[in-house]
Amino acid sequence: MSATAQSIFDAAPLGAIIRYSDGTPRPPDRFKRKAQAWEGRNGKGQLTQRSPAGTGQYPYPATFTLHEGDYGSGETIILSVNKIFSVNDAHTFEIIRIPPPGAALVLQEWEGHRELLHVAAGEAAASAWLGRHGYSRAHVEIVGAAVPATTAA
Repeated sequence: MSATAQSIFDAAPLGAIIRYSDGTPRPPDRFKRKAQAWEGRNGKGQLTQRSPAGTGQYPYPATFTLHEGDYGSGETIILSVNKIFSVNDAHTFEIIRIPPPGAALVLQEWEGHRELLHVAAGEAAASAWLGRHGYSRAHVEIVGAAVPATTAA
């Protein structure tokens, strides 16, 4: 079922895998440049952040961020690819998967923003990930739970 950017911003949970499309058909692989350009406009990612609309002298619409992937070697990340979409974006979106109940979300909060850092199978795995990566303002929330389960030191 397709959705608008506004509905993804309003209803999709952090950690959801979301597919986006501009509605054009994929060109044949023999047209390498056209296929690469199409892949840049159509893809999927994990919802990691929502940012409210800005007001003031330079207003801007609300946005959400999809994390498309990390590139590197082993635990060393060299490049992290994220795409930011405005709630006014013309792409069509589809929620492919949401985190299951019992999954643990590692979240970081600052100035009223919440950013998803990692999705783990459970609280123990999330705490272990948090211990290895050392985010000072991060905490763990269990999907389905109303309050944070663990706070990082």
